[in-house]
Amino acid sequence: MNPGTPAAPFCAVKAASDMKIVYYCQHVLGMGHYFRSLEICRAFKGHEVILVSGGASMNMPVPAHVREVNLPPLGMDPDFSGLESDSDIGTVEQIKAVRQQTLYELFLRECPDLFMVELFPFGRKAFGFELIPVFSAIRQHRLCPSRVVCSLRDVLVEKKDTQAYESRVITALNQWFDALLIHSDAAIVKLDETFSRIADIRIPVVYTGFVTPRPGKGDRAAIRHKLGIGDDSRLIVASAGGGKVGFVLLDAVIRAFEMISLEADVHLQVFTGPFMESDAVRRLQEMGTDRIMVSRFTPDFPAYLCAADLSVSMAGYNTCMNILAARVPSLVWPFSQNREQRLRSEHISEMGGMRILEDSDLEPRHLAELMTRNLIERVRPRYPVDLDGAVHTANWTLSWMEKNRNH
Repeated sequence: MNPGTPAAPFCAVKAASDMKIVYYCQHVLGMGHYFRSLEICRAFKGHEVILVSGGASMNMPVPAHVREVNLPPLGMDPDFSGLESDSDIGTVEQIKAVRQQTLYELFLRECPDLFMVELFPFGRKAFGFELIPVFSAIRQHRLCPSRVVCSLRDVLVEKKDTQAYESRVITALNQWFDALLIHSDAAIVKLDETFSRIADIRIPVVYTGFVTPRPGKGDRAAIRHKLGIGDDSRLIVASAGGGKVGFVLLDAVIRAFEMISLEADVHLQVFTGPFMESDAVRRLQEMGTDRIMVSRFTPDFPAYLCAADLSVSMAGYNTCMNILAARVPSLVWPFSQNREQRLRSEHISEMGGMRILEDSDLEPRHLAELMTRNLIERVRPRYPVDLDGAVHTANWTLSWMEKNRNH
C-alpha cells in the first residue's frame, strides 16, 4: 500500500476503557527514549498497546498488554548529519521505503484510537518521511481518526537556527497533533527553559511528572545478596547509559576505585551499556578484579541503584530519574555536546544528593576523594519530585480521550 493511496477504513467508536494505542519511539544514541517509552506503555495496563520501535533492537521483555513492532533499524551517523543502518535489508533509501510502508499499513490494519509519538516534532526531524504520511492521512480521513499526542522529555537540545526550528515545531504541533505531554515536574524543569514559543501552541499542554520505574521493597537486599555484599560493605554502581559515549568516565571510575581506602569492604559494579564498542568494553573488563565487576547491561538497573551506596554516571533522563527513585547519592558527568544533561543535573543538584562532575574531576585521585566522601557520609537523599509520570500520562490521556471520543 502506497502511503498516498486513499483508504477509508471503518472504525467503531470505542470507550476509553477499551483503547488501542500505537506508541512510536525512535532511539538513535542511547537507551533512554526506549525505556521511557516502555514505562509509559506499561502504565496503559488493560488496553492494547503496540510499541513501534525504530532503533537498534533492545530484545527486552514487554508486558502482556504490549506488542512490539520493530521497524528495520535506522540511526544517525557519527556526525548526526544523516541516517545510517547496518541492516542487510538494503540501502538507507530502501529501508526508509520499507519502514514508511510498514508503519502506514500498520495503521490501516490496526485502526488505533491513539497515536503517541515520542519526541517528534521537537526532534527526529529525519524521520518525518514515515510519520508525516500517517499524520496527513489521519487528518484527510484516509486513515482512522486517531488522536495524535506528542510524548516529550523535559529538556531539548539546542539547535543552530533556533527561530527556524521553533517555527517548524509550532507548525507541526498545531497542524497534526491534538495534545502535548511533557514528562517533567514543572516545579523542577519547565519546557520554556529550552523552548521559547510555548504561548504559540494551540493544543493542550500537560506536565505529567517525570517517568521512571520504582525499585521494589526487597530489591536492595536481593541485589546485595546476589553480589555477596553484606550490610557493612559499600557498593558503587557506575554506568554510561547506552554506552556510545562514556568510556572516559568508566575508565576514570575504575582507576579511582583502586585508590579508595576505607575500613569497610568496597565493591564496584560497572555497566558499560549495550552500545559501547567491543574494544572499549574489553579494555574495561581487563581492569576487573574480584571487587570490580564489569557488565554490559542489566534490566534490573533500578534495583542495582537501590542496592548501591553511590552512583557514578552520565546524566541522561532515565539514569537521573532512576537515581531519584532509588534515593542514592550520585556523581554525574553530563554529556558535553549539548546542554540537555547539564541543565537537568543542575536543577537536581540544587536539591542536594547529586554532584556534577567536571572534566577536571575525572583525575583518578581527585575522583577517588569525591567517591570516598560520599561513601563515608552514607546519606540517602530525599527528592521532592513527582516521579509518577507514566501513571499520570495514562490517567490524563484516558480521561481526555473519554471526554473527546464523540468529537
